[in-house]
Amino acid sequence: MAEKPDELKKLFSVASDLELSSKVRIKAIEAVGNIGTHEALLALLELTAKEALTKQERELALKHASKIIKSGH
Repeated sequence: MAEKPDELKKLFSVASDLELSSKVRIKAIEAVGNIGTHEALLALLELTAKEALTKQERELALKHASKIIKSGH
């Protein structure tokens, strides 16, 4: 289980790295959403609050956060 938090940290780092293309950040946001844990939910909510990300990226993070909430995490 120790690899999940490390994976989540790496994906969060990629998703919030403004040096990377939006396409790469979107893939990372989707990957965080697929983890589906409480920690992933918190990471997605933090991404949603990052004003430097594009509107599309923030909405995608919110969409995935909503799915995690609906699943009961």
